[in-house]
Amino acid sequence: MKLVLFTVEEADHLLEELRPRIQRLVDAKREYDRVQGRVDVLHVATSGASGENPDVRELEALRKRHADLAEVISRGVQTIHRWGCLVKDLDRGLVDFYALTGDRLVFLCWQLGESEISHWHSIEGGFSARQPLDRSELE
Repeated sequence: MKLVLFTVEEADHLLEELRPRIQRLVDAKREYDRVQGRVDVLHVATSGASGENPDVRELEALRKRHADLAEVISRGVQTIHRWGCLVKDLDRGLVDFYALTGDRLVFLCWQLGESEISHWHSIEGGFSARQPLDRSELE
């Protein structure tokens, strides 16, 4: 991944394209997790069952769906990373953008549901270290 530095305006502008992509990835991740839970149950329940067992057939179909979802998620995250953004958490829809404040490298922090970039945190800090954004410091 290349390091791209964003201004607040550039990151806000990218949200127009990023928001629907992240929503699709969050939805795919939820489905992935749901399918994984069912696969886990069926894996145990079908131990020793013949290939004609309906649960075995369901398990095979779910494993394919699981792999397809993993591919969709992986491609989507790679695309966003190529833009210079970091997908941090698909359960939250959390994305970070590299930015400078003075000569300090920081992350502009956005999560699905927020209308604009409104928080930042240090490179070492995470979501729990988010601070409200003073736009004058980062522009």
